[in-house]
Amino acid sequence: MRSVKLSDLKSSGHWPTLLTAFLYFDFAFMVWTVLGPLGAAIGEELHLDAAQKGLMVATPILSGAFLRIVLGMLVDRIGAKNTGIASQIIVMGALAYAWLVGLPTFGAALFLGGLLGFAGASFAVALPQAGRWYPPHMQGVVMGLAGAGNVGVVLDYLIAPRVAAAYGWQAVFGLALIPAVIVFLIYVVCSKEAPVVVKKKKLSDYVTLLKDKDAHWFCFYYTVSFGGFVGLASSYVLYFTGEYGLSKVQAGDFAALCTFLGAVARPVGGAVADRVGGIRSLYVFYAIAAVCLTVAALAHVFWVNTVLFAIASGALGMANGSVFQLLPQRFGKDLGVMTGLVGCGGGVGGFWLASSLGLAKQYTGGYAPGFLIFAGLCVLAIVGLTLVKTRWRTTWGAAAQARI
Repeated sequence: MRSVKLSDLKSSGHWPTLLTAFLYFDFAFMVWTVLGPLGAAIGEELHLDAAQKGLMVATPILSGAFLRIVLGMLVDRIGAKNTGIASQIIVMGALAYAWLVGLPTFGAALFLGGLLGFAGASFAVALPQAGRWYPPHMQGVVMGLAGAGNVGVVLDYLIAPRVAAAYGWQAVFGLALIPAVIVFLIYVVCSKEAPVVVKKKKLSDYVTLLKDKDAHWFCFYYTVSFGGFVGLASSYVLYFTGEYGLSKVQAGDFAALCTFLGAVARPVGGAVADRVGGIRSLYVFYAIAAVCLTVAALAHVFWVNTVLFAIASGALGMANGSVFQLLPQRFGKDLGVMTGLVGCGGGVGGFWLASSLGLAKQYTGGYAPGFLIFAGLCVLAIVGLTLVKTRWRTTWGAAAQARI
C-alpha cells in the first residue's frame, strides 16, 4: 500500500474545507484551553486553592467532552457547517462576556469554562467535516491534519501570559475576539459539506453504539491519548509556577515547549498508522508516554521533567492520530456519532487528569500521584490492545481498505 503524499490532498476531496477545518479547530482549541495559561493569574485574584485551580482549568474540558456528543449529533442532523457556525457564535459571546464583565467569583469562572466547552466540542465538527471528503486510505493523514488544530494551545501559552502581564488577564479574552471573527468569516465563506448521504442520528443511536464493545475500547484509547495530552496542556503553567517558582510568562513559555510536540505530532501519528497500522503504532506511543510520565513523577529536576513532558505530549499527540486512523475503518457509517462519543471520552480523560493533578497537589503537596496514575492508564491501554488486536485484524480489519 503506497504512502499518502500531501499532493494527493489536492486531487482528492476538498482542500479548502480541510484547511478551514484546521483553522476552526486550531482557534477553537486555543480558546478551549485558555484558562490553563491564565489559571495562575485568575487563581491569585480569586484566592483559589490548588484544588479549585485544577477544577477551574479542567471545567472547559469536561464541558467540551459532553458537548461533543451534542454537536456530533447536530453534525449528522443539520450539517457540519451549520453546527460549526452556531458553535462559533456561542464561543464569541463567551469571550465578550469574560472581557467586558470579568470573572468576579469562582462560580463565574466555572460558568465561563462551561461556555468555552463549545470550543472544545469543535472536534466533533471539524474532523467529520474534513474526513467525509476523503477515501479510507487517506483518513489517518486527513484526520491528523484536521485534528492538528490543537497547535492552538501552543499559541495560548506563548501569547496569553504576556498579554495578561501587560494589560491584565481580561484583555486576553478581548484580544481573542479578533481572530475569532476572522476565522468565523473564513469558515463561512470557504468550508463546504461533503457530498455524502448521512443518516440523521438520534440520542438512541449513541446508546445503541455504546452496546458495541469496540466503541468502549475506542473511547478508552482516546481517553488515555487525548485526555493525557489536553490534561497535561491545561496543567503545565500551574505545575511550573507551583513546583519551580517560575513567573507566569516563563511558565507559559515552557508549557508551549512541552505541548508543541504533541500539537504538531498528531498528523505524524496518523501517517505512521496509515503506513504500519494503527494498532502497532499505538503500542509504541502508549509505551513511550507511560515511561516518560513515570520517570517525571519520580524525578524532580526541572530540565529533565521538561524534556520528559515534551516527549510524553508528543507520544500522546501521535497516539491521537493513530486512534483516528482506526476509527473510520471500524465505524465509517457512524463517524459523526463515534467522533462525538470518542471525543467525549478524550475530554473526560483530560478533565480527570487536570483536576486530579490539582487534588494531588492540594492533598499530598506534589503532582507525582496524578502522573503515576495516568502512566498506569497508558499501560492498561497497551493491555487492551493486546486483548483486541487479533479479533480486530481477523474481523472488520480484514475488510478494511487501510492497514490496522
